[in-house]
Amino acid sequence: MQKLIKTVTLSVALTLVSGCSYFGVYKRDLPQGNLVEQSAVEQLQPGMSRNQVRQLMGSPLLEAPFDADQWDYVYRLDKAYDGVEQRRVTLTFAGDRLVDVAIQGDLSEEIPLPSVEEAGPASESAQPGATLAPVE
Repeated sequence: MQKLIKTVTLSVALTLVSGCSYFGVYKRDLPQGNLVEQSAVEQLQPGMSRNQVRQLMGSPLLEAPFDADQWDYVYRLDKAYDGVEQRRVTLTFAGDRLVDVAIQGDLSEEIPLPSVEEAGPASESAQPGATLAPVE
Protein backbone atom coordinates (compact mmCIF):
# COMPACT_ATOMS: atom_id res chain seq x y z
CA MET A 1 0.00 0.00 0.00
CA GLN A 2 2.83 2.38 0.86
CA LYS A 3 4.45 1.63 -2.50
CA LEU A 4 1.20 2.59 -4.27
CA ILE A 5 0.95 5.86 -2.34
CA LYS A 6 4.59 6.71 -3.18
CA THR A 7 4.02 5.92 -6.85
CA VAL A 8 0.88 8.08 -7.07
CA THR A 9 2.58 10.94 -5.19
CA LEU A 10 5.61 10.77 -7.47
CA SER A 11 3.42 10.70 -10.59
CA VAL A 12 1.45 13.76 -9.47
CA ALA A 13 4.63 15.63 -8.55
CA LEU A 14 6.27 14.89 -11.91
CA THR A 15 3.13 15.91 -13.76
CA LEU A 16 2.96 19.28 -12.00
CA VAL A 17 6.69 19.96 -12.34
CA SER A 18 6.85 19.05 -16.02
CA GLY A 19 4.08 21.48 -16.96
CA CYS A 20 1.70 18.83 -18.18
CA SER A 21 -1.59 18.80 -16.43
CA TYR A 22 -4.83 16.94 -16.42
CA PHE A 23 -6.64 20.23 -15.83
CA GLY A 24 -6.32 21.62 -19.36
CA VAL A 25 -4.06 23.01 -22.03
CA TYR A 26 -3.28 26.66 -22.72
CA LYS A 27 -5.01 27.83 -25.90
CA ARG A 28 -4.89 31.17 -27.66
CA ASP A 29 -6.87 32.92 -30.36
CA LEU A 30 -5.48 32.36 -33.85
CA PRO A 31 -6.19 35.19 -36.33
CA GLN A 32 -5.39 34.60 -40.01
CA GLY A 33 -5.80 36.53 -43.24
CA ASN A 34 -6.81 40.10 -44.08
CA LEU A 35 -8.63 41.97 -41.31
CA VAL A 36 -11.76 43.10 -43.16
CA GLU A 37 -13.50 46.13 -41.64
CA GLN A 38 -16.93 47.57 -42.36
CA SER A 39 -15.56 51.10 -42.79
CA ALA A 40 -13.26 50.07 -45.65
CA VAL A 41 -15.94 48.02 -47.41
CA GLU A 42 -18.41 50.93 -47.22
CA GLN A 43 -15.94 53.09 -49.19
CA LEU A 44 -15.84 50.63 -52.11
CA GLN A 45 -17.81 51.85 -55.13
CA PRO A 46 -18.46 50.29 -58.53
CA GLY A 47 -16.12 51.73 -61.15
CA MET A 48 -13.07 52.00 -58.84
CA SER A 49 -9.79 50.87 -60.39
CA ARG A 50 -7.76 47.96 -59.07
CA ASN A 51 -5.14 50.38 -57.73
CA GLN A 52 -7.76 52.38 -55.84
CA VAL A 53 -9.16 49.18 -54.31
CA ARG A 54 -5.66 48.01 -53.36
CA GLN A 55 -4.92 51.35 -51.64
CA LEU A 56 -8.16 51.12 -49.68
CA MET A 57 -8.26 47.40 -48.81
CA GLY A 58 -4.65 46.30 -49.20
CA SER A 59 -3.53 43.33 -51.24
CA PRO A 60 -6.04 40.48 -51.43
CA LEU A 61 -5.36 37.24 -49.60
CA LEU A 62 -6.53 35.24 -52.61
CA GLU A 63 -6.60 36.00 -56.29
CA ALA A 64 -8.52 33.35 -58.21
CA PRO A 65 -5.92 31.36 -60.20
CA PHE A 66 -8.11 30.90 -63.27
CA ASP A 67 -10.07 34.15 -63.02
CA ALA A 68 -7.89 37.21 -62.47
CA ASP A 69 -11.05 39.32 -62.15
CA GLN A 70 -11.91 38.04 -58.65
CA TRP A 71 -10.18 39.06 -55.41
CA ASP A 72 -10.97 37.54 -52.02
CA TYR A 73 -10.25 39.19 -48.68
CA VAL A 74 -10.66 36.51 -46.03
CA TYR A 75 -10.28 36.88 -42.26
CA ARG A 76 -10.61 33.91 -39.94
CA LEU A 77 -10.40 34.07 -36.16
CA ASP A 78 -10.19 30.70 -34.44
CA LYS A 79 -11.17 31.61 -30.90
CA ALA A 80 -9.48 29.40 -28.33
CA TYR A 81 -12.60 28.50 -26.40
CA ASP A 82 -15.42 29.99 -28.46
CA GLY A 83 -15.52 28.62 -32.00
CA VAL A 84 -14.52 30.22 -35.31
CA GLU A 85 -15.47 33.57 -36.80
CA GLN A 86 -14.95 34.12 -40.52
CA ARG A 87 -15.40 37.17 -42.71
CA ARG A 88 -15.04 37.23 -46.46
CA VAL A 89 -15.31 39.99 -49.03
CA THR A 90 -15.20 38.94 -52.69
CA LEU A 91 -14.55 41.67 -55.23
CA THR A 92 -15.26 41.12 -58.92
CA PHE A 93 -13.67 43.23 -61.64
CA ALA A 94 -14.44 43.71 -65.31
CA GLY A 95 -11.15 44.69 -66.87
CA ASP A 96 -9.65 47.24 -64.48
CA ARG A 97 -12.95 48.35 -62.87
CA LEU A 98 -14.78 47.05 -59.79
CA VAL A 99 -18.26 45.77 -60.65
CA ASP A 100 -19.43 43.71 -57.65
CA VAL A 101 -18.85 43.36 -53.89
CA ALA A 102 -20.06 40.20 -52.11
CA ILE A 103 -19.87 40.01 -48.30
CA GLN A 104 -20.03 36.93 -46.07
CA GLY A 105 -19.97 37.23 -42.28
CA ASP A 106 -20.76 40.04 -39.86
CA LEU A 107 -18.45 42.97 -40.59
CA SER A 108 -20.17 45.29 -38.12
CA GLU A 109 -18.88 43.44 -35.05
CA GLU A 110 -15.60 44.76 -33.64
CA ILE A 111 -12.80 42.22 -33.28
CA PRO A 112 -10.64 42.82 -30.22
CA LEU A 113 -7.00 42.48 -31.26
CA PRO A 114 -4.38 41.62 -28.63
CA SER A 115 -1.78 44.25 -27.87
CA VAL A 116 1.93 43.48 -27.99
CA GLU A 117 1.96 42.87 -24.23
CA GLU A 118 -0.84 40.30 -24.57
CA ALA A 119 0.81 38.43 -27.46
CA GLY A 120 1.86 35.42 -25.40
CA PRO A 121 1.93 33.97 -21.93
CA ALA A 122 4.15 35.68 -19.38
CA SER A 123 6.48 33.70 -17.18
CA GLU A 124 5.56 33.48 -13.52
CA SER A 125 8.64 35.46 -12.43
CA ALA A 126 8.20 38.29 -14.94
CA GLN A 127 6.74 41.53 -13.68
CA PRO A 128 4.70 43.65 -16.11
CA GLY A 129 6.92 46.32 -17.63
CA ALA A 130 10.10 44.87 -16.12
CA THR A 131 13.20 44.74 -18.30
CA LEU A 132 15.27 41.62 -18.71
CA ALA A 133 18.92 41.50 -17.71
CA PRO A 134 21.37 41.14 -20.62
CA VAL A 135 22.65 37.63 -21.30
CA GLU A 136 26.42 37.27 -21.04
